[in-house]
Amino acid sequence: MTNMTSAATLPSAGEPQRTLNKHDYQTLSLSALGGTLEFYDFVVYVFFANILGALFFPADMPEWLRQLQTLGIFAAGYLARPIGGIIIAHFGDKLGRKKMFTLSIFLMAVPTLVIGLLPTYASLGVAAPLLLLAMRVLQGAAIGGEMPGAWVFVAEHVPERHYGLAVGTLTAGITGGILLGSLIAVGINTHYSAAEINEYAWRIPFILGGVFGLISVYLRRFLEETPIFKELAARKKVASELPVKTVLREHRPAMLLVALMTWVLSTTVVVVILMTPTYLQKVFHIAPTLSLEANVAATLTLTIGCAVCGWATDRIGTKAVMLIGWGGLAVTSYLFYMSLPGTPESLIWLYALVGFFCGSISLLPITGVRAFPPAVRFSGLSFAYNMAYAVFGGLTPIIISVWQKYDLMAPAHYVAAMGILGFVLGFWPLASRGWQPKTR
Repeated sequence: MTNMTSAATLPSAGEPQRTLNKHDYQTLSLSALGGTLEFYDFVVYVFFANILGALFFPADMPEWLRQLQTLGIFAAGYLARPIGGIIIAHFGDKLGRKKMFTLSIFLMAVPTLVIGLLPTYASLGVAAPLLLLAMRVLQGAAIGGEMPGAWVFVAEHVPERHYGLAVGTLTAGITGGILLGSLIAVGINTHYSAAEINEYAWRIPFILGGVFGLISVYLRRFLEETPIFKELAARKKVASELPVKTVLREHRPAMLLVALMTWVLSTTVVVVILMTPTYLQKVFHIAPTLSLEANVAATLTLTIGCAVCGWATDRIGTKAVMLIGWGGLAVTSYLFYMSLPGTPESLIWLYALVGFFCGSISLLPITGVRAFPPAVRFSGLSFAYNMAYAVFGGLTPIIISVWQKYDLMAPAHYVAAMGILGFVLGFWPLASRGWQPKTR
């Protein structure tokens, strides 16, 4: 077996025995904070989609068309992810991780702030939804570069022995953006009347997100370029041709691995976390308040699970965690969905349990970062991840909606199938060992 401690294979592998120091904690905390705020900025739209639809489209527009166009603007953010990811990753491999890491959060913060300040259809007419669409596209481009960029940036900073914990904790910070958005949405709906929300309070979450995002841009000034990129630059090993071209020619197995892992991740997030509250209300007639409370519990355990999953890979290895984590997701998804509607207590506890195993999504960056060599790592991960997410993230709601007409347990079957896929991927050496330099 090729030595796993090659510097090209694992981040900071030249210092395998080094422990996390003050600088590592600063890098991790600032990166996680930025990831939380950026993902919050991206998902907060969905929590206020109905209000935005009413304010940014004509009052006499049919409700189904208004909802379709509102969700279409939301989907535009997903479609823009591959474009932003490719461009930002290209310059990340050429000019450095830090510059693009800072740019991505700036590109998210400004459009979020602008959305909070936009005039509505009543004031601006058709220009209002067009501006909303433009801001959403910019947000999508930003998130396409932020998530792979954050994973690579942190992974290349920390010592090898804490690689999984660092990447898992960062992923927990990113998923914390969903939790933050959910809590703020609950807070706005609790403290303001429906009339106040429609008049002005809907703007608060976007303005807060934009302001805090700009603060995070400032804080990222204190981060340093990754040691691995510095070494590549010093040795003149920075990608000489278009990084994506190299990836497509030489690293197709790694692209396939990341794409399949992204399919599992997107299903987990979209079905279990984002779609299930509506599913609970429409299919099982569970009160909106209870379904949202259960969702908050699941999102919290998802965040905890991401960190625990990363920590476990450092202790027992990536393969073992993939088998336990994804196998656990397949089992608990059936436990949860087949117990519905159950009691309020069982709903919350079982939703929280499946949410914890959803934390296995941190296995994607843990395996994906080291599946590519450093010179094209950012571009390889970003291209495969964003292209796959655009496809699977967009198709999954449609597949579930159609399937559900014939089988109410469609979410359980689909999530379990993805859990089994993740389990099988655990036997792929590339997933557990990463990219290996060719030996002569």
